[in-house]
Amino acid sequence: MGAVFGVAGNSQSFYDEGFKASEDMPAWLWSKGLDAYEYQCGNGVRVGAETAQRIGENAKSAGIIMSVHTPYYINPATPDDEKREKGIGYIMQSLECAANMGAERIVIHSGAVGKLTREEAVGYAEKMLTAAKERADGAGFGNIHFCIETMGKINQLGDLDEVMRLCGTDDSFLPVIDFGHLNARTHGSLKTTADFEHIFDTIENKLGSDRLKIFHSHFSHIEYTKGGEKKHLTFEDKEYGPFFEPVAEITARKNLSPVFICESAGTQTEDAIEMKRIYKQYTV
Repeated sequence: MGAVFGVAGNSQSFYDEGFKASEDMPAWLWSKGLDAYEYQCGNGVRVGAETAQRIGENAKSAGIIMSVHTPYYINPATPDDEKREKGIGYIMQSLECAANMGAERIVIHSGAVGKLTREEAVGYAEKMLTAAKERADGAGFGNIHFCIETMGKINQLGDLDEVMRLCGTDDSFLPVIDFGHLNARTHGSLKTTADFEHIFDTIENKLGSDRLKIFHSHFSHIEYTKGGEKKHLTFEDKEYGPFFEPVAEITARKNLSPVFICESAGTQTEDAIEMKRIYKQYTV
């Protein structure tokens, strides 16, 4: 079916056009020619079941693919048993929200390293994700993919190799390749087609062609400092990048069907439309 394109949260233009409720987003995105909507629960799962179901029904009617971003404060790498249990609880809340919305993907941050070694942090993250997956399966959420995100700050868990390892925890886990995060944590290393091709090759070599085919992705231009990610920008940025053309070309050439979610600062709808336009140039 090819790549699909959508947004994280509600863009400024949604509100500027007089809309207020997220349940109006699916039809609005469809009217803009977009395909996907990632509902944001970064500050907690605060949407009621009835509202979530309405969003899901509206998404189904409009042909919009749903995903849910779990709370930012989940730290899979925590060594604290109590915090791990709370984190699993937040994942379960996110799964229930996703099920109500008809979403088959939840996005989970990789975690913080803190005072651990990176190897220790990966081990604790694997432990939490394994436990959460077992509980999810037991609760009837086995059809929903855990999508593990590459992170933008160097002191966070979640470089490309670490996300490959975490996705290796279960065959159903998918990587969330946030190209802006990877570019930020490597101080602008993603420039040439070969730089991006390395990411695609790594996914295929570590997780196989089936998961490469349907990986999840976040994309935005991101300002960075020596510590990595500083803030999300818009496509007006011509300094930091990364730029979407190489990603679009490789995706089209390899005949992949990922979900691309634009996370630009306020202009995510307009920039997602531009991403889709760029991609279509390579599919002619």
